Amino acid sequence: MGKNGGMSAYQKKDGYYRKAKEEGYRSRAVYKLKQIDKKFNIFSQGDIVVDLGAAPGSWSQYAVERVGEGNVLAIDLERMRDLDGVSFYKGDLTDDDFVQRAATLAGDVDVVISDMAPNISGNYSMDHARSVYLAQRALYFCGITLVKGGDFVVKVFQGEDFNSFLSDVKELFDFAKATSPKASRDSSSEMYVVGKRFIPKKLEEVELEY
Repeated sequence: MGKNGGMSAYQKKDGYYRKAKEEGYRSRAVYKLKQIDKKFNIFSQGDIVVDLGAAPGSWSQYAVERVGEGNVLAIDLERMRDLDGVSFYKGDLTDDDFVQRAATLAGDVDVVISDMAPNISGNYSMDHARSVYLAQRALYFCGITLVKGGDFVVKVFQGEDFNSFLSDVKELFDFAKATSPKASRDSSSEMYVVGKRFIPKKLEEVELEY
C-alpha cells in the first residue's frame, strides 16, 4: 500500500495484483499456487489440506475451491480473517509443543502447503537461512502428518542451503522438484519445492528434528 493507503505504482502495473482483486482473492500469491497445481496436480476433491503460514489466506481460498469445504486447516502466527469452509488455528510453527498440537488437530493429511517467509532483514544470508529453517519446519510437519502418497508445496529462498533442503525432500518423496511459477516476481529469490507421493517408511532414515 502507498503512504495514504492507496496502491503503490508497482501494484497498479502488476496484472496479478489486479486480477486477485477482481477475482476476490486476498493476495496475488494465489496465482503461484494455481500455477504449481496446474503443473504438478497437487489437489484432489476431498483431500485434507493444511496451509502453513496461511495469512492473509489466498492459498487457503484456492485450496478449499479444489478440495471442498471443511477440508482445509489454515495455521499462522497472526490471526487470519475467517474464510468459508476453512478452519483456523493460531500459533507458532517454530514451537515444538504447538506443532504437536496442530498435528493432532489436523489428523491424517493429504497435502501440506507452505508459503511461509521470514521477516526480511536485508541481510540476504540471514534471510535465506531463516527461510530454509521455516521450510524445514514445514517438512517436519509433513513427516508427522502426511499420509502415504501425500503431496507437499513449500517456499524457499535460493541460497547456499537450498540444494541440501531439496535433497531432504527427495529422501521423503517419490518425486521432488524445484519450480518458479510465472506469478513470482522477477526480482524475487523465492523458489517452490514440490514433493509428490510421500514415503513414510523413509522417515527413520532422514533427520527431521529441526
